Amino acid sequence: MATYIGVISKNKHGEYCVSFPDFPGCITAGKTIEAAKQSATEALNFHVEGMLEDGEKIPVSSSLQKISSSASYKKSFAFVQIDVKDAKPKTVRVNITVPENTLHHIDNAAKKIGMSRSAFLIHAAQNAARSR
Repeated sequence: MATYIGVISKNKHGEYCVSFPDFPGCITAGKTIEAAKQSATEALNFHVEGMLEDGEKIPVSSSLQKISSSASYKKSFAFVQIDVKDAKPKTVRVNITVPENTLHHIDNAAKKIGMSRSAFLIHAAQNAARSR
């Protein structure tokens, strides 16, 4: 489990907004601080789950000191720690049999888009699973 810092600020409507410096675009709000924290936990876990499904790299969490010293967050109301389940899922080594010419095509395709063989195969499998 990884922990990330959420930045709490108040908007003009009096709601408590939570944003995550490590995840630009992941923003949520609540009428109370408790509601905002609950919403932030759900939003961040959903955001990370989507990134993992898309094969995106999950960032290393920034320290509270780094975030709180940033000029962007000097006027923040508060900071909250949010735990993310399985931010770095366990990887398992597998052994598969592939025809040599197919493996050559896989390696060439992966190289063209800047992926490793493993990342390419995972990406292709996830796309195939989603399209069904």
